[in-house]
Amino acid sequence: MAVAEPTGPALTREEVDRALARLGAEHEAVESSLLALQEHAGRRLLEGAELTGETRSRWAAAEALIGQLWAYFDAYTAALTAARELRARRRWPTQGELSELTELLRGSGVTLPGHGTAALGTAGLPVGAGGTEGLPARLSEQLSLQELLDRMNGWYARALDVVVIADAVWSALPARIDLLAAELGRTRSLAHSVGVRPGEHPSGDDLEQITRELAALREEVISDPVAFWAGSSPSSAPGGGRPDTTRYDRAARALEDVRREVEAVLDVRQDAERRLMRVRDVLSRADRTLNEARQARVEVLSKIAASVVPAVSGPPTALYEQLSAAAEHRRHARWHRLSPLLDGLEQRSEEELLRARESLTAVTAPLAVRAELRGRLDAYKAKTARHGLAEDSLLTERYDAARRMLWSAPCDLVAAEQAVLRYQQALAEALSAPQGTGERPTGRRGEA
Repeated sequence: MAVAEPTGPALTREEVDRALARLGAEHEAVESSLLALQEHAGRRLLEGAELTGETRSRWAAAEALIGQLWAYFDAYTAALTAARELRARRRWPTQGELSELTELLRGSGVTLPGHGTAALGTAGLPVGAGGTEGLPARLSEQLSLQELLDRMNGWYARALDVVVIADAVWSALPARIDLLAAELGRTRSLAHSVGVRPGEHPSGDDLEQITRELAALREEVISDPVAFWAGSSPSSAPGGGRPDTTRYDRAARALEDVRREVEAVLDVRQDAERRLMRVRDVLSRADRTLNEARQARVEVLSKIAASVVPAVSGPPTALYEQLSAAAEHRRHARWHRLSPLLDGLEQRSEEELLRARESLTAVTAPLAVRAELRGRLDAYKAKTARHGLAEDSLLTERYDAARRMLWSAPCDLVAAEQAVLRYQQALAEALSAPQGTGERPTGRRGEA
């Protein structure tokens, strides 16, 4: 509502009564708000806390605002009381009284100390609370009741922001930090029991870092809660802001990672003997396979001629050294060192067994070829007998030649394979010759 000029129209009796009712309701609302702010738990905590940073500066400004609010509220009360007393003189006020009431209710008739004596800025805010420094001081200023009310509402919102933000942050973060610190203590105790200690295991160093971070975070939250507020102010957007838990969440995630690592180490302690026995068994099987491959290589070199036989590697000495180290870690309960060592041993022992099997297969390949050729030769001979060709001189000659090559040592696999192929071709020709002619077709090739 605009402020009336001194020569403006006077309010009617009904307009005066409505304005007084509205201003009275506003007066009660402001009084209730100021009393609630006075008793607010966040305000009492702020008054007793050793504040730093942004909270310290904003709370100093807010305290000045609260002091000015009560002074302005007293002036508002006095002006409203004067208007009520003037209105109560008679039921039907005179025109002069209506003009005087109009000036009280709408005019700039409330005299207040200026910003020079109260350290206020041009916006009616204490310096440091949004006011402007360096302007000429004024000993007093004139405001209307509505202007006075608007200024009080603005100051109240600014002061309430600091109180509500501090209370919200203090209600949310310290308790959560304390719970996380308790969980940190349990994790540290478990970590020490399995040898995860600072300077000996990365997770032990992480625990120390998290401990320092939580201690610093709690101290900062207690002394500067406003710095941990994210979003809009509570007065401008209800529900728009919230305590900033970024650092807390980061510490919680780091602690969860360490906890999982400690549990993995704990699993190693509980399962170490079984895993060590399994690694020993796999390496033993790899050794037996390599030994078998070495023996087979000697046999191949003595029985197979003109054959390239791959060399067989020696035992996995490095793996056995690591296995001994793992057993030593287990005896001395160094679980944090045993955990990564066992993981690598399990993988490499399986790889070693696979390599040994591949070596055995490569070494015995010539013997497998000889066995396959012997089987083919016996199969062709059986087929010869089934078809009544056992007395055929050419077939007998070629069979004997192939057999001598395959059952002699050293065996020339290339020549033996050619001999088996010639016997096969001769059998195919014999089977395809016309019956009763006694002649053997020439130039025929085929599988029997």
